[in-house]
Amino acid sequence: MAAPVDASLLNPIELFLAADWVVKAVMIGLAVASIWSWTVIIDKAVRFSRMFRRANEFEQLLESGRSLEEAAAAAGPNPVEPLPRMLQLTLHDWKEARQRGQMTDAQGQALLNRVDRAMDSVISRESQKIENGLGVLSVVATASPFIGLFGTVWGIMNAFDRIAAAGNTNLTTVAPAIAEALFATAIGLAAAIPAYMAFNAFSVTAGKFTGRLEAFADDLQAALARRLSGPSAPPPPPPPPSDNLNLRRGN
Repeated sequence: MAAPVDASLLNPIELFLAADWVVKAVMIGLAVASIWSWTVIIDKAVRFSRMFRRANEFEQLLESGRSLEEAAAAAGPNPVEPLPRMLQLTLHDWKEARQRGQMTDAQGQALLNRVDRAMDSVISRESQKIENGLGVLSVVATASPFIGLFGTVWGIMNAFDRIAAAGNTNLTTVAPAIAEALFATAIGLAAAIPAYMAFNAFSVTAGKFTGRLEAFADDLQAALARRLSGPSAPPPPPPPPSDNLNLRRGN
């Protein structure tokens, strides 16, 4: 009858301390990758929550009936968030064009094209910012299982070496090496699964926010087009109610 297996095989610390140096290196690398991915996950969760909350607040400010100029002034001189920054860029180009005097249709179209390029530039930079760090999650999600598998294979090779050295297949002989191998696999999956789920969730969220920026840019261009189609006299303060931006599309 085979001797009972030591209960320390169920202790992760004991498994790590008893592991081969290669398996230890695999375990440490996977633990570092897991900590790195969780740092990115927490950071992204906080950033996305803050971005959507501030975007909602700014859209509510616009929908409250304030003019574009009032909303831009309420955002401050150098807003960090993309929506007020896009609004201020649009108003700056509008005021600069009006100060030159009456605009022809060609000049108005050139203004719209210039605003469109400026909005595309802002959206592109913001998309890069919100997607920053997702590559880390992708690498951890795809590489961790294979790194853990390498540790598993190495541990099984150690088990075969012990079998050959002992000259028998007693469970007590091979159990420590097998446990080390399976523990490396478990760490690899523990690192990969959260990173994979977070990568997919944040990729969808980043796409939604980018779409929101594009929709806001379209609304700004529509508001600017309405102003261009109005009277060409110098703009009287305050702007007419029709210049208010309604972000609820279809109204």
